[in-house]
Amino acid sequence: MAEEKKEKKEKESKVLLERVYNVPLRKEFQKAPEYVRTKKAVKALRKFLLKHMKAKQIKIGRYLNLELWKQGIRNPPHHVKVNCIKHEDGLVYAEIVGAPKEEIKEPEKKAEKRGKKEEKKQEAELKIEEIKEEKKEESKEIEKEEIKELKKERLKVHSPKEFGKEPAFKEHKRELIPGR
Repeated sequence: MAEEKKEKKEKESKVLLERVYNVPLRKEFQKAPEYVRTKKAVKALRKFLLKHMKAKQIKIGRYLNLELWKQGIRNPPHHVKVNCIKHEDGLVYAEIVGAPKEEIKEPEKKAEKRGKKEEKKQEAELKIEEIKEEKKEESKEIEKEEIKELKKERLKVHSPKEFGKEPAFKEHKRELIPGR
């Protein structure tokens, strides 16, 4: 329990600034052709938040994105009321006012991702090696059985009783056909 409270306090301490803005979008998206207006509105929202929150990076929340795209690419809303939260690392998370709060997943570091990928690769390689070893063992057993069978056959063919006899087949001599 105490550890959970400490973690929550640490997350809360990361928040530097929290503001609510009514962002005007119409002036910007009217400059774009109809078929890209909502894209232009999203860019205008990002530009507005970068300027006013003095941020390095903007994350648009799920519900805000849905609100912007609700009427399609041609008809974005004229303005949007947005709740912005700025963190210590310069990240601003923007969500529409009144939306339920979602926990922000912090991106995993590349080194951690690489470590996980390497572990999976090693596990796969181990499994492949085990399978190869099993196949080798099976092939060795099969070879041993085949060798035993061949030895039995050799003993039958080259037994001393049959050694002095004539071969089972006779060579054919070509006969000359008269007239040729």
